[in-house]
Amino acid sequence: MSYTTPEQFANVTATCKANVYFEGRVVSHSISFADGSRKTLGLIYPGAYKFDTGAPEVMEVTAGQCRVRVADQPAWQEYAAGSLFEVPGNTYFTIEVTDGITEYVCSFK
Repeated sequence: MSYTTPEQFANVTATCKANVYFEGRVVSHSISFADGSRKTLGLIYPGAYKFDTGAPEVMEVTAGQCRVRVADQPAWQEYAAGSLFEVPGNTYFTIEVTDGITEYVCSFK
């Protein structure tokens, strides 16, 4: 699925404390909107990482590329800048970056 990459978000509150995972290989910052919705903006360095989800998530790849396997799906799916994938709540996904840095915006439903 393709979408238009946002250049910026207006009228948000940014959390200064970073969310740091896997010894700094995945780092994000949270932003909150006036309507109560929340997103994280982050970087993923090369490696494979498993994340559990509470709420459903939409991951928008804004730069770089990665491959993803949601829960127990047998096949990996490739995603490049300008694409997105969805992850159901109360499950998990594995994301792998093999080269460079992948940047993303994660929206929580």
